[in-house]
Amino acid sequence: MAAFRKPVLLGLRDAAVPDSPAGPCAWAASKLGGLADALPAVAAPRPECGRCGRPLALVLQVYCPLEGSAFHRQLHVFACARPGCGGGGSAARCWKVFRSQSLEVRQEDVQDAQGSALAAEHWCEGADDWGSDSEEASLPQLALDSGNDCNSARDKDWTSQLQDLHLQDTVLPAAPSAPPGERMPLPATVPQFLPYYICVVDEDDYRDFANLDHAHSLLRDYQQREGTDMERLLSQSFSSDGDEKYEKTKIKSGDEMFYKFMKRIAVCQEQILRYSWSGEPLFLTCPTSEVTEVPVCSYCGGQRTFEFQLMPALVSMLKSANLGLLLEFGTILVYTCEKSCWPQNHQTPMEEYCIIQEDPDELLFK
Repeated sequence: MAAFRKPVLLGLRDAAVPDSPAGPCAWAASKLGGLADALPAVAAPRPECGRCGRPLALVLQVYCPLEGSAFHRQLHVFACARPGCGGGGSAARCWKVFRSQSLEVRQEDVQDAQGSALAAEHWCEGADDWGSDSEEASLPQLALDSGNDCNSARDKDWTSQLQDLHLQDTVLPAAPSAPPGERMPLPATVPQFLPYYICVVDEDDYRDFANLDHAHSLLRDYQQREGTDMERLLSQSFSSDGDEKYEKTKIKSGDEMFYKFMKRIAVCQEQILRYSWSGEPLFLTCPTSEVTEVPVCSYCGGQRTFEFQLMPALVSMLKSANLGLLLEFGTILVYTCEKSCWPQNHQTPMEEYCIIQEDPDELLFK
């Protein structure tokens, strides 16, 4: 019986983000670059580089509530993109991932609260002697906008699959942050990439129409440089259970993993994000002990699970808005708390875990 393969959603760069969007249209959007948008009642993360101590640039913001949860949910990926920082063995100290959650306030709940207040006011009509000079009933301080999300955050179609995923549980603070739901005034030296929205497609929608010419051309170039016969590997296609079966061919260490990666992304070369909560990551190089020894959640002690990864195509799309930023990587694997823990009234982002895999041959991604 074929093993069930988790669905994979691909993120593609979309239109540029207009100046200073606010409200649900900002925090319920997935984007690359710009500044981090905070969920209602949650502080915006403002992390610093573990190596040089300077502010990190926002690389990606992903709005990703989990299915069946009552929480809005958001992930922010930051990196140090200053020249000379972030390379080699220190790369892990220059990347940070934060998860934020905010209890969703449904429009029906708001209407019920308003109805109750009106009923109470009618019931006490004429009872002036029982109250003070100002007797208006005060409604609970509800985040009214979070029940709307500009409608787009509630739509359930393929384009918003990435926005249909949620959970909850336990924990502690992490990272310097702005006041809940707000952006902290930022100095001019805060690094930024030009912001663009991210649209989402299903990987399976591309499979039947994939044009592999470009991938074959890249692989032939590599074959000529390395003197390796890869034709048999190229002729293999995905099996029905999602596993690739290669014939035994003598190739350099790590090449098989690299070609598997290249072949898989060939169906959509412009993908900048692969999202598959609790799915399987696509490794660019042979996984190290980091993958088998992913640390448990720092807050609830539960296991972490793979959620998404940043792809090589993102590198060329990160355009510096200031400070001459430059960021290079192969792929970034993001792991988050399996329980998506979030204690009641918690207001600060929780730090998650990421693994950096360097690009083994950057020429193939140009």
